[in-house]
Amino acid sequence: MSRFYVALFLMSVIFLVIEIYAFQAFKVLSKDRLYRWVWIVISILVYIPFFIVFLTYSRENGQTKSFQYAFSLLLVFLLPKVILLVSMFGEDVYRVVVKVFRMFGGSEVKSMPSRRKFIAQLALGIAAIPFASFLYGVTKGKYNFKVLKYELAFDDLPEAFDGFTITQISDIHSGSFTDKSKVQYALDLVTDQQSDLLLFTGDIVNNKAEEMDEFIDMFSNLKAPYGQYSILGNHDYGDYAEWKTKADKKNNFEAIKSIHKKIGFDLLLNESRFIEKDNQKLALVGVENWGKGWKQVGDLEKASEHVNQKDFKILMSHDPSHWEYKVKDNDFNYHLTLSGHTHGLQMGIEIPGFIKWSPSSFIYKQWAGLYEEFGRYVNVNRGFGFHGFSGRVGIWPEITVIKLKKSVKNV
Repeated sequence: MSRFYVALFLMSVIFLVIEIYAFQAFKVLSKDRLYRWVWIVISILVYIPFFIVFLTYSRENGQTKSFQYAFSLLLVFLLPKVILLVSMFGEDVYRVVVKVFRMFGGSEVKSMPSRRKFIAQLALGIAAIPFASFLYGVTKGKYNFKVLKYELAFDDLPEAFDGFTITQISDIHSGSFTDKSKVQYALDLVTDQQSDLLLFTGDIVNNKAEEMDEFIDMFSNLKAPYGQYSILGNHDYGDYAEWKTKADKKNNFEAIKSIHKKIGFDLLLNESRFIEKDNQKLALVGVENWGKGWKQVGDLEKASEHVNQKDFKILMSHDPSHWEYKVKDNDFNYHLTLSGHTHGLQMGIEIPGFIKWSPSSFIYKQWAGLYEEFGRYVNVNRGFGFHGFSGRVGIWPEITVIKLKKSVKNV
């Protein structure tokens, strides 16, 4: 309990400092007392729902939609103010340094309100960019689905699978959805790809099986000629909620596993399946969650016990750190790994051919998109849904389509 109040105190101090400096910037530009009071009132109204959900947060219920709404509203208004904090604090430091030098040099210290006003104007202009971006992200961006297509060539791909297509979705997080029509739109996009194989790489809920109840009928319409297969993600184990008894948690876990069958997906729990076409085959391997430093229940050896080294292999593993630490240099040769988990942190900047960055890159070496090492690939899907932050900024929800090709050898 003491840790909770320490965290509450530190958080309050940080928020207060940010607000003081942000208000300084606004006060430099606006002399109207009414506008200043409007600024203060809006700021207070943003913090009220956040502190209410923070003080009443229950791990038994997990991150509810109310929590996500309050947290997202805070981010929309707080992050732009951080820019004001940096700008105005930097101006204060500059003024102190100049004042000290002039005092020791015997020069007269002059105030320069025009410079401070210019910096405040510049900071507010820059802050407007993240404000508009995050406002779009929480209203529209979280449903701004993108279909990303890749073509990968392999020397040892069985000829029957030349041109074979795979659609991957990941991180549904059904407990976060707020608009069923947008979810249906995305599922229609999945169907429109008409891929041969449909794969889901984990996190069907945030915590509880009941979160998926109202979406089962919608997802059960997804079909692919060569089947639908899935694995579990870290959120599917119920570890981020408190349970009255161990039996409650176990029952929830069993209910989550049963969801996959209800929507027509074959859930692979450290198992493999063979996809056959024209008397040739490729191996589909699915492991439970394996993350660096947490929930390492994925057993690659067990999942591959019926697979031969020479088989062409597609591995489904929720966390891309598994590929980095256990898969990419494995002598068993997993040709293509499909992951998710990171969401690209649901915020960042991506301009194809120019820049690709997210704070997620500080945590994961492979955090979004396609990566290759040793002739082996991993695709990190940016996620179908969202969690924590009820929005997406620059990192859009993703449906991945991968076409497999047989390499043409030069004679």
